[in-house]
Amino acid sequence: MKAKILTIISTLMIFVPWTILPLRSYDWALESPVAEIMISCYAAFMIFSGIFTIVSYGKAGVRNNLMKVCLCINSLYLVGGVTAFLMMMITKFA
Repeated sequence: MKAKILTIISTLMIFVPWTILPLRSYDWALESPVAEIMISCYAAFMIFSGIFTIVSYGKAGVRNNLMKVCLCINSLYLVGGVTAFLMMMITKFA
């Protein structure tokens, strides 16, 4: 039961970062403070989902095929989130 719940959560976390695309179609979402906050929140969620999936796969021992797919995708999200934060920090301090 625990394995199924962790797999469902990791699977749902794959689709959440894609919700930024419809939000970015609004004019208010492209303005400076809102855009930075929105991207930061999505990047933080992507980092969290990557860490959650890695911990679920490693320590909790959930090793089914769907979880392996979630591990690959959420690990890429983790790298993308860290990259987004680094790019924002470089532009802030440069």
